[in-house]
This record gives sequence, C-alpha cells and structure tokens, in this order.
Amino acid sequence: MISVLLDELGPAVELRLAPEQGRSLAGSGVVTATPSPYGAGVWQVGAAGKVGAARVGDVEIQIKPKVPIARLLFLAGYSEHAAAWRPEAVPVAEAADLIPVVAQVLWRQTERAIHQGLLPGYVSIEESSPVLRGRLRESEQLHRHHGLPLPLEIRHDEFTIDIPENQILQTACERMLTVPRVDAESQRMLRRLLRDFADVAPLSRADPVPRWQASRLNARYHQALRLAELVLRATSVERGPGGVTVNGFLLDMPRLFEDFVTVALREALVAGYGGRVAGQDRSYFDEATQVVLRPDIVWKMGGSPVAVVDAKYKAEKPAGYPNADLYQLLAYCTVLGLRNGHLVYAQGNENRLGTSCAGLASRSSAMPSTSTCRLTNCWPG
Repeated sequence: MISVLLDELGPAVELRLAPEQGRSLAGSGVVTATPSPYGAGVWQVGAAGKVGAARVGDVEIQIKPKVPIARLLFLAGYSEHAAAWRPEAVPVAEAADLIPVVAQVLWRQTERAIHQGLLPGYVSIEESSPVLRGRLRESEQLHRHHGLPLPLEIRHDEFTIDIPENQILQTACERMLTVPRVDAESQRMLRRLLRDFADVAPLSRADPVPRWQASRLNARYHQALRLAELVLRATSVERGPGGVTVNGFLLDMPRLFEDFVTVALREALVAGYGGRVAGQDRSYFDEATQVVLRPDIVWKMGGSPVAVVDAKYKAEKPAGYPNADLYQLLAYCTVLGLRNGHLVYAQGNENRLGTSCAGLASRSSAMPSTSTCRLTNCWPG
C-alpha cells in the first residue's frame, strides 16, 4: 500500500508509481496525476479541490484542508441544512486530521441519538399476501393476477424500526468503517453501534438518501441525521478507469463554498428584501440556445433579475485567460441585462477589482461593472 499526504493548496509531490497506478489516480478525480518529465516511472500527484481521505486501488491518499476542521464541518453542514445546522451541533476540538474527527463525532452523535432505543415508526408496505391486510391494490390485482382471487396485492402500514431515520444512521456508520485512517476507537464504537441496528436494512450504494421530516417525535435524532447525511454524500463510491474502486470520505471544497454562499445569501436577501434567489439559474448566451450559462446566484424581484453573484473558492487563472472569472461574470451581466455583477471569493490574496471595472463601465454605457468581495468570516470561530 502506497500512502500519499497532500495539502489542499500545496504543491504536487513526486511519487514512483506503476503505469496502471498512475493512470488510475489520473482518472479518479480525487487528485491530479501526470507523468514527470524528469524521471521514468515518476508521477506528479497534486490536490484537485477535494479534502479528506480515499483509497484508489492500492494507493491511499490523505488531503489536508486549509481551514480548521470545525469550520470545515460547519461549512459542509450549513450548505446542506442552512440555519438548521448550528456550530454547537458538532463540538470538535482542533485536530490535524479530518477523518478521525468525523468518525468520532459520528459515533458520539449516533450513540446519543439511540441511547433510549431505536426510534420506531410507520412505513407503508406493498406486497402479495394470501390474506387481506390494509387496502387492496385493485389495479395491481387485475394487472398481475388477471382476476384470480389469490394472492392479494395489498398495501398496509407497519410499525417497525426499519424506517428512513435508522437506515440513514446505520448506513453512515457502515460506510465510515470503510474510510481509510479511521482511528481504532472509532472503529470499535461504530461496530458496536451496528449491532444495535441489526434489524434495520442498510441502504445500497445506488439508492438515494431517503428523505426524513424533522418533527417532535424524532427530535433526538436531528443532529445525528444531519451529520450522517453529510457522511453518506462524502463517502459515495465511484469507479475509476479499468473498474478501479475509489472509496473514501471526500469533500469538494469549491462546490461546498459555492453552496454555502448560495444558501447564506438566499436566507439574507429573501428575509431582508423579499424576492426569490435562484441557484444555478439556466440562461443562454446565444439565440440558438446552444451555450448554457448557470450563474451561482440570481436574485429576482417580480420575476426579473436584479442582481447576479458568482462564488469562487479561488481565482481561476488558466493559461491565456488571466481574468477568466471576470469574463464569465461579464457574460452573465450581458445576458441578464444587469449593470452590476458581483464576484465572491473565499479569503485570499486576490486584489479588489471593483474600482478598475467601474472605471471601464464609466467609459461605455453598454459595459456592465463588476465588483469583488471576500468572505473572511464564513465559518464560526
């Protein structure tokens, strides 16, 4: 097993890999991997916007985030659950490694949720039966059995612990055990908790995370469920080239930051000024509707756009296009007919561009202006 330690924003490292190992890493989407021009069998492996830990074939990768663990978990939780997520919901001491922290918090929250026993509830079951329970599904009866009296196609409610809330917690604990770098204590506690879920059917990898409704009856589950949903999304298994399995806990930082900004601005704008905030609102750059534009945030009043915001985790500077973010925002403003656009960056060292762009706008009445800002306090603490 080859182990690789990377920093989220650090330089690529050089590793000696077999050709199939390098190709698997390059196609995994977890990291970037390119053959080094300075040595045969040497690959340059770097972070690709994700943090966490993963195993690609027989290569184990750990990518350290640039933000503290507590802030990272708040960012991820708020992006999924908005104001329902609270910083104090997941108390985390400062730690150097994301995976042990997530595993510790998951089993502690799950243990606290089920300490009074697993939550029961009613589920609707459709099945064939020799006796009538609940209601007869008449159309299914005729379609499947062509008028025969038995078996009966019925639908009934059953009081059971095999409900979505327990399925989410059980599957999150099960998935966390497959993540590299989970500490020994967490492995032991997660296995112990899984014994309590012996009568609950786990979710398959292909199943979407089932919906659950927050209520007074499942109040003791709320914090654990929100964390478990985060774990399920971050531990999804993908297939790399040649059928290589990519298994781990990975958070996509650019996506998380964009989702966080969208959720936070939606809450602030709608509560303070009304209107509607649309995320990834579809527009077209050309009359033939072939070039699709999807701004991160479009604020509309009375159905008409009044502001457009694009969130960037870091400034993109592809070769030949040093101001690509501004070009993109200019396209949004032009299509939506807006005089102003806004770029929101995470805290960094990019220069503010509002003054120079406003100067350009003053020279031409047709030129939209853009402004940039940085969110320096996205996370508590």
